[in-house]
Amino acid sequence: MDSPRGTVASPSMSGDNGRMTFQAKTAIATKEAPAAIGPYSQAIRVGDMLFASGQVALDPATGQLVPGGIAEQTTRVLENIKAVLGEAGLDLVHVVKTTVFLKSMSDFAAMNEIYAKYLAPAGTVPPARSTVAVAGLPKDALVEIEVIAKES
Repeated sequence: MDSPRGTVASPSMSGDNGRMTFQAKTAIATKEAPAAIGPYSQAIRVGDMLFASGQVALDPATGQLVPGGIAEQTTRVLENIKAVLGEAGLDLVHVVKTTVFLKSMSDFAAMNEIYAKYLAPAGTVPPARSTVAVAGLPKDALVEIEVIAKES
């Protein structure tokens, strides 16, 4: 691990007469993906679930948006996600839900082609997904993807 993780107790409802219990919330961070630039974590682990913040196509070494179009940006986004998952001891097969934000729905087919190579290779069950068009993304990126993963 190349960066610190923080753990705090988070309240959650239990089945025991509605009493509040606390489950550890652990921040996940890696230098192999762009650093969080605001008051958020690259990902949070709670129990066997991982909630990863959205990634745009920033090169973790330079902090700059990768050159190219939607294919290059989608590839970088998914490599960033792989790095965050890897820091948590998970990989893409653990992803159960994704949300894809596109600057333009006209990029859907090209994004989907790259996405399928990473998240829906032959013989795997692809995650559930929502895809939405948005007015804008950080750094004027073309795509942002967030994921939820579950440890087996």
